[in-house]
Amino acid sequence: MRMSLAAILIIAISGNQLYAQQVKSNGEILSPAITATIFSDNIVKQFNLQHPIRRVYSYRDQSGDYYLALCESIDGITKDDTLHQKIKAVNLKKEENGFIKTWELNDFINSNNLNNGEESIWFWTKFCEVKDLDGDGITDPLLVYGSSGMNGYDDGRVKIILNYKGQKIAVRHQNSTMDDGRNIQIDAAFYTLPQSIQQHVRALMKTLAEKDFTLYPDEYEKAMDKKKLLIN
Repeated sequence: MRMSLAAILIIAISGNQLYAQQVKSNGEILSPAITATIFSDNIVKQFNLQHPIRRVYSYRDQSGDYYLALCESIDGITKDDTLHQKIKAVNLKKEENGFIKTWELNDFINSNNLNNGEESIWFWTKFCEVKDLDGDGITDPLLVYGSSGMNGYDDGRVKIILNYKGQKIAVRHQNSTMDDGRNIQIDAAFYTLPQSIQQHVRALMKTLAEKDFTLYPDEYEKAMDKKKLLIN
């Protein structure tokens, strides 16, 4: 029995939707053993991974297979923590003959800020996400990292960096115990994101505040409703 064109189209659309559901998955955190196998000395040298690898996410979506490596320098060890002065994230796409770098992120401590300098900067992996945030079949890595100073989180910075369709979009926050020392800087592209992603990031911001990692300027949410780029 021949199928009608409408039936064929329905099956094709359903198949595409099913494929999107199958490939839309969260990033898998690789074990140290697998990380060491994939990120050989040659790969580390090729992509200039100068700092120790803290974590690697493996993920697959409609555009291919990827590895996202988070690296942190080790610049001191105290009785309570390890200090990091530089961080780097590198996203590699798996190709037939190896990898190609699709994007990277670099940052470092600000030793000359108004809060007597920062002591350490690191990825807040508890809040990092490697997911398809808008359901289009493409993964949207969301990285969160921050710094600490003499007063811990109180005078450090927090950055939320979203990689969306090849563009890095950031929300940057400066903590301070002084009202006039706190500010949020938001990339204009943030307000062009799908509402579902904007709300996801704003919910993350509230979580960071509830867990005492951030202290935002008063009425910052109303300012974001007005699409302000600088909130202080």
